[in-house]
Amino acid sequence: MSSLEANEGKKLENTVGGERYLRLPVKTRLIEPGDDLAALIEEYAAEHLAPGDLLFVSEKIVCLTQNRIIRRDEVKTSWLARLLSKRVRNYAGTPQFRGLGHGTAPAMQLLIDEAGYTRTLFAAAISALTRPLGIKGAFYYIVGKQAKSIDCPMSWTLKPYTEYAKMAPADPHGVARDLKKRFGSETVIVDANYRGAFSLGKSSRSITEKFIRELLSDNPAGQDSEMTPFLIVRKA
Repeated sequence: MSSLEANEGKKLENTVGGERYLRLPVKTRLIEPGDDLAALIEEYAAEHLAPGDLLFVSEKIVCLTQNRIIRRDEVKTSWLARLLSKRVRNYAGTPQFRGLGHGTAPAMQLLIDEAGYTRTLFAAAISALTRPLGIKGAFYYIVGKQAKSIDCPMSWTLKPYTEYAKMAPADPHGVARDLKKRFGSETVIVDANYRGAFSLGKSSRSITEKFIRELLSDNPAGQDSEMTPFLIVRKA
């Protein structure tokens, strides 16, 4: 069995609700569009799973295996996407910059496609009203987690995906349930980055968003070239 080592600058252990947990990242080869997700888990993660473990799967990898990526220059952007993308605070040109995210018209267009024009316009209006009051996050709360998970470019350092936008995964709850049935571990399809973590699909409602957020607060699987899309969580 290969060792499960912490990614550079990360730690294996975290404490949530007074319990210590190991977050064991599983390294893989470069995953390509159309790869079989269950086969990848069988090849790289299954041998490490023990009774009681939780399996966290990056939503980026789910999207890749579902072929839900698109070159950003192939996305036909609307006036609304171009308008809203200019209003995204991604701190470009400052030390706080971590990525363009929805600050590009293609990513915003895919968000609109996922959430719908009416919902997006409503979210933008509420955000414009509440932001001066110091209320943050209203836009993403209203458009929903699926739309929020869309990103462009998909990664800054991992070629060839630096030029691709990522759509939302299809049926993430169903994916999580199917993986739980096959491998026996409760499974979470998770979107995690330097800003935090949230689930898109879970095999069990008993795994709370608060637990996920605190457990992965430091994004132990990394965000770029680590190639650790699977994370096994185990009580220490």
